[in-house]
Amino acid sequence: MADALRALNLDRADALALDAADPLAAYAKRFVVDDPGLIYVDGNSLGRRPVATAGALQGVADDWAARLVGGWEDWISWPTRLGDQLGSALLGAAPGETLVCDSVTVNLYKLAGAVLARRSGVVVCDAEEFPTDRYVVDALGRQVVHSAPRAEALRAACADREVALAVFSLVDYRSGALADMAAVSAAAHELGALVLWDLSHAVGSVEIDLRGGGADLAVGCTYKYVNGGPGAPAFLWVRTGLIDRLVSPVPGWFGAADQFDMGPAYVPAAGIERFLAGTPPIVALAAVAPGVALLNEAGMPAVAAKGRALTGLAIALHDRWLAPLGFTLATPRDPWARGAHVALRHAEAWRICRALIERARVVPDFRRPDVVRLGFPALTTSFADVFDAFARLRDLVAAGEHERVDAAPRRVT
Repeated sequence: MADALRALNLDRADALALDAADPLAAYAKRFVVDDPGLIYVDGNSLGRRPVATAGALQGVADDWAARLVGGWEDWISWPTRLGDQLGSALLGAAPGETLVCDSVTVNLYKLAGAVLARRSGVVVCDAEEFPTDRYVVDALGRQVVHSAPRAEALRAACADREVALAVFSLVDYRSGALADMAAVSAAAHELGALVLWDLSHAVGSVEIDLRGGGADLAVGCTYKYVNGGPGAPAFLWVRTGLIDRLVSPVPGWFGAADQFDMGPAYVPAAGIERFLAGTPPIVALAAVAPGVALLNEAGMPAVAAKGRALTGLAIALHDRWLAPLGFTLATPRDPWARGAHVALRHAEAWRICRALIERARVVPDFRRPDVVRLGFPALTTSFADVFDAFARLRDLVAAGEHERVDAAPRRVT
């Protein structure tokens, strides 16, 4: 697909030819598209709904109606069973290493807090990291050292320091830059630190091998490229050998060794279940499963390859059409160094985003101060979608349509 992209004339016929040759093209029909005229390039914020999700939710509703509390005989193990499915399909995880539960914020706090309860030293985090990660790291009470997620930067920032934990995103939420997990993890281990990866913008978009990449811990969300729905439960992962050495700082009854003993003191369960806390949201968990199944069926090598090709087309169109209009590319040009979204900088980024939504029927998103961000999930995005989105963006800015849009900020961007 990359070779085909290099041969393009960059006209719409080329995009349609790529779609005709795309082995994943048929998957788009397995997602709900309520408005075919709308170009949705914000799947890196909220993925489309799989067709199968409605049946999965109805199945839980029917089970609840028929079995009442008896349904817990099956539901009680969903966080671990779904965790194993997600871990195997998307993370390179072994059985018993992954849970689907809680939110990214809560899971990050649980894992980072468990590490810092046992280890002294500073915590390393990127100064430009996603806000949740920075807020949680700051709240844990350790000195925070800032470093970009690069091996050489980590070594330089932490020379002669005792380091307990490094927290980095695998794919940067603004730029789409993809970190070298193996190199960064190795550098962290040289410093005596454990490393915790936030996979929220990576899972379901790029190939991930946590075990092969030397990771120690990881968290991530399921509502972006995994298509689990708004506010869907997150996941956490801990490598085998480390699990039973850590104790969650959120000791809930689902993480207890004998959950129904209801004893006076908390004793953590053996294995990954010790990182459960409260009662899992069964309806929400049911909505995660269809997206995991579709990605597993398609295969992450094919999904990641298409993501590189879609972003490659976007970058080529940026260079031809948008750079002359004042845009600059904030995403790495190396296809192996980026995820499945691109970031375009422009002084009028906010008004351009609003104009795309209100006047061009294209849905991107905005990141402060000046980024138009466009995401291309492989199972729901066609090459024609990318071409048409960039054509509408070019025409809108060239005509000054964005200058007619209210510049007042909104909470949701």
